[in-house]
Amino acid sequence: MMMRIFNKKNKELSNDTMENGVHMITAAAPSSVISEQFKTLRTNIQFSNADKKYRTLMLTSALASEGKSTVAANLAVTFADQGLKTLLVDADMRRPTINATFSIANPMGLTNYLTDHKFDINNAIYETSVTNLFVMPSGPVPPNPSELINSRRMDGLIKSMSEQLELVIFDAPPVLSVTDAQILSTKVDGTILVVKENFAEKEAVRRAVDLLKHVNGHILGSVLNDVTSEGGKGYYGYYDYYGKDTEKDKK
Repeated sequence: MMMRIFNKKNKELSNDTMENGVHMITAAAPSSVISEQFKTLRTNIQFSNADKKYRTLMLTSALASEGKSTVAANLAVTFADQGLKTLLVDADMRRPTINATFSIANPMGLTNYLTDHKFDINNAIYETSVTNLFVMPSGPVPPNPSELINSRRMDGLIKSMSEQLELVIFDAPPVLSVTDAQILSTKVDGTILVVKENFAEKEAVRRAVDLLKHVNGHILGSVLNDVTSEGGKGYYGYYDYYGKDTEKDKK
């Protein structure tokens, strides 16, 4: 996979999606070129393993601000548009975006359920304007997100949701920031790594892949995000890459 390398000093952590939500182009412009790319990504996921139907997926990235939340939300819309009852879960408890994206004020969510055994999970699931798409915000920021992700209550929640819904997509924190994504990768059917063009560092991506493989997380593939067209013009889109690592990729 080809990518240009930027120095860490040039990177700035963006809070835009936390404050304003992500751009839901698949809902706003379902016939656009970018929306078609998401449909292609959906197809690649569905056919990446003919012997198994994925019920739970996790999207993450090596570092913050690579667009994983944008990809997760738009991918969820494309699956819902196909008729699948889909739940998008904000598992990034430190930097949540779902409440802003779907305009949910003071949302109860994942944290409430994981910390309160009497909490009704139905109070943490919200309908959206997209048919078949439901969302679960992260809820209040807890002091111990990794411990909550690694709890038996989380295991039970994933099992219950995967039985009642046709697809559950988790928007997880970056792999290199905290251990949450590593832990969650062991609990879901497949993981997708989002890589931002002209932003991601090759060594950071390799390290993220190594950490996920170290815990036996099932990596389905990666999404190259925010791609520039060959002519150098401002084209904003998504490129999906699926398949096993080759010797060329490892160099």
